[in-house]
Amino acid sequence: MIFDDLRTQLVDATTALADKSAVPEILSGIVDDVDRALREELEIFPVCHHSPASGLAMVRRLREKQPKVIYLELCEDMAPLLTELRNCRLPVALQSFASQLDGFPQEWGPLSVVAPITEASAEYQAIAYALDTPGVELVLVDRSTDHVFQWQPREEDGPAGEGAEESDDADLHGDAVGIEIGDLRPRFAELEQHLLHHGKVRHWSEWWDQYVEQPLSGADYATYRQVMVLIGSLFRRLQPTDARRVKVDEDRERYMWTRMREHLARTGVDRADCLYVCGAFHAASRVPEFGTAEGTPDWQISPRTETKWLYGLIPSSHSAIEAQFGLASGSVSIAAATWQKAVTRARLTPFQLEGQKGSRKRKAAAAAPAVAPEPASDRLTGFLASPPTLDGLDEEELLGWCVDIVRLARRNGYLASTADAIAVYETSILLAGMRNRARPTPYDFQDAAVTCIEKDTVPGRRDVRRLCEILLGGDRVGQVGYEALPPLARDVYDRLAPIGLDLTRSTVQRALLDLAGKPELGPASHLLWMLRYLLPEGAVRPIMGTRRLGEKSIQESWDLAIGKHQRYIIELGYEGVTVEQVVEQRLRRSVWAPDATAARALSAVEDSILFLGSRRFTDELGARAVELLAAERTVDEAPEVLRRIRRLLAYYRTSEPTLPAWCESFVTAGYAHYCTLLPTAFVDDETGVRQVAAMCGFLFTMEGLALSLGCDRAQLELAVRQSHPESPAKLALLWSAQHQLGLLSLADLRARCAELLANPLVVPSVPQYLSGFIQALDPAPKLTPFVVEMMSNAFAKLPDPVLLPWLPTLITTLRDQAAELVPLLVREAGRTFPGTLPAVDAFVPPWLAQPRAAAAAPAHAAGPVEAFLAAHPATTDALAGALGLATGWVVAESGPAAGPLPLLAEYPETAEALAAVLAAPV
Repeated sequence: MIFDDLRTQLVDATTALADKSAVPEILSGIVDDVDRALREELEIFPVCHHSPASGLAMVRRLREKQPKVIYLELCEDMAPLLTELRNCRLPVALQSFASQLDGFPQEWGPLSVVAPITEASAEYQAIAYALDTPGVELVLVDRSTDHVFQWQPREEDGPAGEGAEESDDADLHGDAVGIEIGDLRPRFAELEQHLLHHGKVRHWSEWWDQYVEQPLSGADYATYRQVMVLIGSLFRRLQPTDARRVKVDEDRERYMWTRMREHLARTGVDRADCLYVCGAFHAASRVPEFGTAEGTPDWQISPRTETKWLYGLIPSSHSAIEAQFGLASGSVSIAAATWQKAVTRARLTPFQLEGQKGSRKRKAAAAAPAVAPEPASDRLTGFLASPPTLDGLDEEELLGWCVDIVRLARRNGYLASTADAIAVYETSILLAGMRNRARPTPYDFQDAAVTCIEKDTVPGRRDVRRLCEILLGGDRVGQVGYEALPPLARDVYDRLAPIGLDLTRSTVQRALLDLAGKPELGPASHLLWMLRYLLPEGAVRPIMGTRRLGEKSIQESWDLAIGKHQRYIIELGYEGVTVEQVVEQRLRRSVWAPDATAARALSAVEDSILFLGSRRFTDELGARAVELLAAERTVDEAPEVLRRIRRLLAYYRTSEPTLPAWCESFVTAGYAHYCTLLPTAFVDDETGVRQVAAMCGFLFTMEGLALSLGCDRAQLELAVRQSHPESPAKLALLWSAQHQLGLLSLADLRARCAELLANPLVVPSVPQYLSGFIQALDPAPKLTPFVVEMMSNAFAKLPDPVLLPWLPTLITTLRDQAAELVPLLVREAGRTFPGTLPAVDAFVPPWLAQPRAAAAAPAHAAGPVEAFLAAHPATTDALAGALGLATGWVVAESGPAAGPLPLLAEYPETAEALAAVLAAPV
């Protein structure tokens, strides 16, 4: 055994320190894990994701070994996506997506898995080598995407990504489940805190950079390999006892070793020509299925479900990777900068896919002959016994950082100067010395810059720590190339080409569309409106122009961030081939969802008219709206239903000769539906005044159309007579409805309101009555003068001790319950009251001027007109009562007449016209 001496040293040292502890067993087991991994004939390459040290070791090993087969820890069903990486600008993420589930709980949908790829990762180097080297086969051996969710516990609400957003691009992966190749982080929180405390660092990424990245960056391959397996075994043995997570990890290892043995048996390739790339955590596996030796048992792999998975590439970013996998902000950017520096210093030529976008093109190194493998030897003893080689202070690099951060700070509003650059330089060296470092790391530099520059406030959008991240590499955002996009996304780019903007840019661009002067831009405008409906807020934002029923803009202005939201356009491609197909599918899903309502169905009808223009599909959605309305047992969305059906009826009446059949069915069904629910809604405490007013608005404004379609007005009258509300607002609504039906005259309504103002016990609730009357202006707009009269009487009659406490309640009530109807009252008041100050003194309100006007009635009105009205007393009384005037035919000896004279005085022009008609010869 090559590690016998190391095992003996460790066991003897730990036994002397703690005889009864488990430390000797743990350390001995770690050494056994390393020995087992090295003795395996199939070479295991342990990696940590986004680790520059792993990337450097991978480049060196591929140049030396030149393997013929590379087994990679990545979902096996993502293999077809790898060839499309050459059409993208890294970082990007491989994605599996499923919206129609079969075999998983429906509440989990949609399901999404992403695996981010960066240029500095060892996995990308292996992929680039395998795809661009003739005769090399790349085999993905990890569990499929379907198995990722098969192994999720069903009692959870559903899988979700990890981490929180920390920048504008931190949500590029959305809520997808992240698959991190080479996951290597202690899962025991106490162990991590212990390492951070004694390492004098703030977070795990800094500890890893200080104690793993730097020592291993210049190490030889054998040392790197043994140390990585050692770390993976240590974290594996010290993890807490989480049986569920341990089982998932072990099942993944069984899966991968079974797939590799199957491939070896099928192809007959020599193990010496193969390389197995996996996380260091899995390299220290202890499952019985580990290895490729003869007689190793296979594992029974369960079949996939019937869920249909779709695959594609989506943009990624450093911040998205950090947010999803719980890494420190800026750690991936720092790793990328460290990778670039290490490659230059080591004079290595990393592998890069032919045609790769956005990466520095390097001259390919000449192919070297494969090097025979060296016999395994103990490199751990020397590495653990000797102190790490510390890099000296790179003054030029640190000075460059200090000067650049001051320049960036000044651009972002900080009052930084040369003195601050000197302070940052000295503080970086001081912090590194306090942390036992010979050379300041980027993390030391960050802390020094924050201390010396940021002071108390942040003047701009970016703080100093964010500026340091930008300086050291920035949050690089990837992009999927046109050739790698799904058909829908390519169609979007093609149809928006006439706008003349570079839609691949990640910045916000302004598009100006003159639709009148350039009609050819009409299809692009139509597509933009559909994208605004489908994409999240901010991707496509209209600045000028609207899209409503019956309206058409002649000019439009848009803010477009298509490049920044490319991921969402790509995911639309998983739902259909064209944008129109996706819109149709979403509208159909929305109206057939379990929680669908009539209001949502009417909204879908509007959207189908605006975006699709398919009469058949619109009629289908309308018929569904009728079904949903008839099945509803509440009236919570009555205001929304009323608003949308009015708009749709107005559109059809102006654009088509007849109403669609579903519109007529909706009106008749709604009339019967709301008549049935009206008595209950009036007395139900959970039903608001606005909802009852909307029901009355539907019944009264749609009454003419409903009666013409066969509805019975008696049903509405019965519903109103059966309603007995108790709350003031609903009682006012009922009075308004009775007046609208002719069951309550305006004079009686005035009398009831006068009683309210005369009763001290009722005065505090008058604002609620007013709110009900104002809500009733929608179904009964002719009551507007009466509401103005009632408010005026209240202000005129109530004393200040009553009125002043009453006003705040009135204002808040109107604002909360009838804000949109108050302008109607203001306009009516403007027509009623004088507009000049001198006229106020002589102003007499119309409701008080009626008796005086009756005494001064025109003389000619007492002739043939009065005789004509006296011949029809019943009709005249009904008309006067409806208009709120005095009725009866008894004329007093003193005072104004109580007969038809008030009616003639109130409408003198009508009286004169009637007199002219009666005087005309027959």
